[in-house]
Amino acid sequence: MKKEAFFKPPFFISYLISDPELYGSTPKALSSALQNSISKHHIDMICFRDKKTKDIESLASTFLNTSKRFDIPFVLINSNIKLAIKLKFDGVHLTSLQFDDIEFAKQNNLFVIISCHTEQEIELAYTKGADGVTYSPIFFKEDKGEPKGCANLLKIVKKCQKNNFFVIALGGIINNLQVRQVQSTGVKGFASIRYFL
Repeated sequence: MKKEAFFKPPFFISYLISDPELYGSTPKALSSALQNSISKHHIDMICFRDKKTKDIESLASTFLNTSKRFDIPFVLINSNIKLAIKLKFDGVHLTSLQFDDIEFAKQNNLFVIISCHTEQEIELAYTKGADGVTYSPIFFKEDKGEPKGCANLLKIVKKCQKNNFFVIALGGIINNLQVRQVQSTGVKGFASIRYFL
């Protein structure tokens, strides 16, 4: 399937985000855990997220190679633009502190998603040229603030559809019922760590 098809209705993106505590911090452990998740779930987009391990390049390379071996269409890395360019990731998932990095990432032909938590942040991401955003937290997640809920998500989605700008729901999505609830808002997809375990 061509990547362009992902952003045309009614395609609903399934987006796995990794975590070293759950996927391991060695190449062997990461590859094994990743293969296990990929074998159990349909995954359209996948992100390497590890803010703790020192030998990040080795792990990122393992993550990228494993994902590509299973034909995952979009393979991203969290926040590290330079490593994304060096290893040839498809894109980056930037943090909510990296709005000023969007332009640089786009200049280097990276697909760019940025984490947003308010409507103002989403507008800023659109203005600066990001391809899309994750909006969170939709459901309760410890230490992540008040959940936005699906009614608020629906409002956000309707505004973004006017600009042909996509939103992916994130935060506390751990079961199929929650996936169906966010999908009913017309959101472009959902992202999760724990759902894919």
